[in-house]
Amino acid sequence: MQHITVQELKRRKDANETLYVLDVREPSEYAEVNMGAVLIPLGQVVNGQINEIEDWKNKEVIVHCRSGKRSLTACMVLEQLGFSNTKNLEGGILAWVELNK
Repeated sequence: MQHITVQELKRRKDANETLYVLDVREPSEYAEVNMGAVLIPLGQVVNGQINEIEDWKNKEVIVHCRSGKRSLTACMVLEQLGFSNTKNLEGGILAWVELNK
């Protein structure tokens, strides 16, 4: 697992790169604010309920949550499930919102 900053993610989004971004927060959090990522709450990731992203195993997967802690756990679990290139978004959606004010 590696890390990515919100500044780097923003630069890459602004450049219209194809990105695989996973949000591991809860649906209520996602409804409040999101960046258009695929939502699979951490509990489902831990239980291996990741059918929606199975074809991302050989892609760079950027994982975020609210502050960066749940996404760190999700990255570790995804690696155990065969994902080869996970990146934890430092600071999570809180840092993303702050950057994009």
